[in-house]
Order: sequence, then structure tokens, then C-alpha cells
Amino acid sequence: MKRFTVTLLCFASTLLSAQGLNSKKEAISSQNIKVQQVHRSVQQDTDRIFDKLVALRRSFHENPELAGNEKQTQEKIKKYLLDLGLEVNTDIYGYGVIGILKGEKKGKKIAWRSDMDALPSDYADPEAFRSKVKGVQHGCGHDIHMAVGLGIAEVLAKNKKSLRGTVYFIFQPEEETFKGAKEMLNNGLLTAIHPDEIYGLHVTATPVGQIMVKSHEMFAYQKKIRVQLKNRLSEDETNRLTKKISNFLIRLHAEGKPWEIQSIVDPTIGLTNPDTIFKDYLFTDGKFNTYSKNNEFFLETYLYETNPSNLDKIIPGVQNVIEDSGYKNELFSVSFVQGNPTVINDEKLTQSATEILQNIYGKNTVAADYGQVPFFNDDFSYFQQKIPGVYFFLGGSNFEKGVIAMNHAPNFQVDEESIRTGVKSFSSLIIERLTSN
Repeated sequence: MKRFTVTLLCFASTLLSAQGLNSKKEAISSQNIKVQQVHRSVQQDTDRIFDKLVALRRSFHENPELAGNEKQTQEKIKKYLLDLGLEVNTDIYGYGVIGILKGEKKGKKIAWRSDMDALPSDYADPEAFRSKVKGVQHGCGHDIHMAVGLGIAEVLAKNKKSLRGTVYFIFQPEEETFKGAKEMLNNGLLTAIHPDEIYGLHVTATPVGQIMVKSHEMFAYQKKIRVQLKNRLSEDETNRLTKKISNFLIRLHAEGKPWEIQSIVDPTIGLTNPDTIFKDYLFTDGKFNTYSKNNEFFLETYLYETNPSNLDKIIPGVQNVIEDSGYKNELFSVSFVQGNPTVINDEKLTQSATEILQNIYGKNTVAADYGQVPFFNDDFSYFQQKIPGVYFFLGGSNFEKGVIAMNHAPNFQVDEESIRTGVKSFSSLIIERLTSN
């Protein structure tokens, strides 16, 4: 009787376990269907507003405003967000705007950053909707960034009932002067809002439809180095000394030329190749600014280093070069006189974001980035010092159409399909991150 009871209990337990497993499978299947429906809705909503976002981007492009002067841009963004029903704050710093979208359920708090300012530039602009402001252009793609940010806000607002948590849309002024993010933080941004995570992007010359990201540094560390000497050197002495300093400040991967920035899109040596030339390098601009002041002589140049552990070795190394060149008694000092923090992506968030985007939109949606871009940087890095965050590259080039999204360059253009990619991809990402533990 005891054995039978045990057998019966075991059978019942097995039956209940099987039923529980089936119920769990059904619940997972039901959840997967709901997830798929949500992201289909995101794509449909993106497609519905795409033409409107393109028109909005072109309006920004035609009416660019320099850092610190983004008044009309602020008004346009503010109205758009208010029309979506978002709470709007414009009192943090400058012409910045914060849109606050609260979901109907409690959850995480996530921020999305879009920069607003344009560049002083007289480069050729091939667009029919070129800038109406002489000497000012959106030559870096911030018009695209704002259109994507507003598009994400609209898509998420349409899905507000299914949102768990709060999304902050930070439209940041003065990025080109590397000032806006820092000043927003200094003026109480994180008192007004409390994000757990922050995300942002920059359109760049990689192919349209492609998102690129990596953990840790996205850019090289940029430093301005200054040599201060007691007396002016002759032209020949200056040329010899600066050549020796430049030769010391150079380290290349596989004899590459990372200063040839157009090579970032080359599949054999560019950012998406594990053997890219854009890793493990050090080089200078190649030009030294020389000048005299108060009977002293100065040499200055910019350098780009990918490995932060090497930065402390540069100053003593340059000092040794100068002393070995016979100028020990002439040397006052060697110092870094300028150097901004660089964008450093949170490792866990980067991995999570990559998996989410690839699961929803396919493996080819996100390309691995194996290098660090020289010359450029972004003050998004100041946000990352306070909040775990991820910064993406969004492809904007269409080589078949001759559209090359090389920032800060003549004939800079962006394929506007990048707006569609950005809005649907990052709307889906935010939805998934809001529901994750």
C-alpha cells in the first residue's frame, strides 16, 4: 500500500509537472507573440510618420543654429513634444529641451539624448534643401539626430499604454563646443530627472541601415600637447625637433594610416574588420602650431591615443626626446593643455542592446565595431560619467547613390532612410529595456 501510494504520488507529481511545464510554455509563447506584435506596431508606426520626420529634418537643415543660439530649434522641438502629450522642461540650461513620457505602469527610467546645434561652415552642401543661413550648416548630422529623437518620442507615445516606466528625451544644445552636456549636468539635470540608463547615437559614414557599436571607447583619446621653451628656435631647429617628437608619438597597427578617416568604411581595414587599422594606435595631427609669447617659444599639436594606460607615459617621453636633442637647458615644460573625456560604453548595457536589436531585427542589424575613431568625440561622455549608457553609430551613407555621410566634410549628405532605421530600432530597444530586470 505504501509503495502504491508513492507510485501514485509520483505519477500525480509528474502529471502536475507536465501540466506546469505546458502552462509555462504557453505563457512564454503568448508573451513572445505579444512582443512580436509590439515591435510590428513599432515598425508600422515608424513607417506612418516617416515622411513627416523627413520634412522635419529638412526644416532643421534649412534653418541651422550655432551652439548657444538654438532658439528656433528649441521652439520646434518643444511644440512637437507638447503635441504628443509629453511633459516638457526647458529650464535646465541654454536652449535645451527635456521631454518626459510616463508609461502607464511603473518601471525603469531611460534617457535618450539628441544634440541640436549646427556647425560654422561654408562647405558645399549638395542638398536642394540647403542651409538658408550663410556660414552655418548641419554638417555633422544633428538634424538627423533630432528627427530620430522626435520619432522615437512619437512611436513610444503611441504605445504609452504598454510602456513600463519613464522615458526622458534630452535634446541637448552646444555639443559642437563640448559644453552642453556638462552644463546641463552642472545646472541640475539629474535633480530634474533620474535616469537609470542613457542612450544616444551619431550618424556617420557607414552604410545606411547599419548600426555599429562596441563596449568601452568608441573614439580615441584626443589631447593637445604643449612644449614651452625659453628661447625661440630657428626654423631648421624647429623642424628637426618637431619631427623627432612626431616620430616618438606614433604607433600604428599593421602599418595602417588611421588618419585617413575615410578608411573607416573599408571592409578590409575599417571598423567592422577585427584586423582594423583603427585600433592600438598613436599619432599626431602632423602639424605643430609654433608661436612666441613673453620671450618664450611654444610648440603645440594634437595627438590621438587609443590606450588610456599610455597617456601618462607621453609627457615624460616627450621630455626625454627634447633633452636628448640638446635642449635640456632650454626646456620649461611639457604639458597637456586640452583633453576632453571620451565616449565609453557600458559593457553590460552594450551587450544587452546588441542582443535585443539583433533578436528583433536580425543579426545584420548591428555590426561589431573593432576600432576607435580619431579626430572626433562627443560630450555624451559627460552623461556616461554619471549614468551607465551606450552610444551608437548610425550608418548614413548610400554609396550607390553617391551619398557619403562623412561628418564635417564638404558635400556631407545623409540617406534619410537612416531616420527610419533609427526610430524603429531604438524605439524597440527602449521598450525592451524598460521591461528588463
